[in-house]
Amino acid sequence: MPDRPTNPHDAYFRHVLSRPADAASELRAVLPEGVAARVDWGALVLQPGSFVSEELRSRYSDILFRTRLDGHDAYVFLLIEHQSRSDRFMAFRMLDYLVAIWNQHLREYPDARTLPAVVPVVVHSNHTGRAWSAATELSELIDLDPATRAVLGPFQPSFRFLLDDVAALDLPALKARDLTPAARVMLMLHKIAPGNHQLGVDLLPLADDLRAILDGPGGMRELRCLVTYILIVGDTTETDFEPLMDRLGPQVKEAIMTTAERLRAEGEAKGRAKGRAEGWAEGEAVGEARGRAATLVLLLTEKFGSVPAAVAESVSAADPATVQIWTRRVLTADSLDDIFR
Repeated sequence: MPDRPTNPHDAYFRHVLSRPADAASELRAVLPEGVAARVDWGALVLQPGSFVSEELRSRYSDILFRTRLDGHDAYVFLLIEHQSRSDRFMAFRMLDYLVAIWNQHLREYPDARTLPAVVPVVVHSNHTGRAWSAATELSELIDLDPATRAVLGPFQPSFRFLLDDVAALDLPALKARDLTPAARVMLMLHKIAPGNHQLGVDLLPLADDLRAILDGPGGMRELRCLVTYILIVGDTTETDFEPLMDRLGPQVKEAIMTTAERLRAEGEAKGRAKGRAEGWAEGEAVGEARGRAATLVLLLTEKFGSVPAAVAESVSAADPATVQIWTRRVLTADSLDDIFR
């Protein structure tokens, strides 16, 4: 997970669910039993890259796994929507992603004679609790009256994605899911962390999961990752986590305090860098404006002889747009009055 991601939701989601074991726990909770029983969970292999464009990363994150489905090559495409308002064209968007996955597969295996199955899953997660309200089937988006749909239906694309509407689940239901601790904490934090003023208290029911994360492989790194997320998206300061630190001990306190200090230092450094950049930009703009004014005075001198001091001062004090207008008039003006009229 980047130290200071552009989109912390995307970074935290990908950090956790890019691990096959954590992803498998979430997918088993979503897929129909008949499908889940056919997936070779031990063969999940994360595929590189993303199919979501940069401009949509604030709303969506995606992960692609390759696996086997009843002995056949297959993919599982997992996309999470962070926004509170459902994307009405998600079914169309998912079809576009599936076509991109097949195209990528064919580029990798140009001699393939069939296409692998792709299992599409959308996780809808936000802190507002607003349930999913958009279509999950592409045919619902095609504008046809019922009679025409009955006749034309076989010739229209039929596609549906699996929806895990985490936003609509209450916290006890989500906590009761058979998930890995990291996956459960990540999904619950997506619901409760943004803008939260009392995360120190609200995280207490997750103390056992946090302890399991801390005691697992790379425990301190994983803890710092989730602390980074909650300090970025929440409104809780590190001192408000005292109940949690008292419950879980000095390691958690160290992770929270050092992460908060690092984020503050990074924020201050970026603020200073931004100030310097703005100062340089302002200096460049001032320099450019002065250069244009000097050029105009030089042109006036070449055309009309000496330029009165009052005119030179007016040129220096004028805004860049006005200087540009005056400069264009030099070509056709017969006198200074023609330029400054």
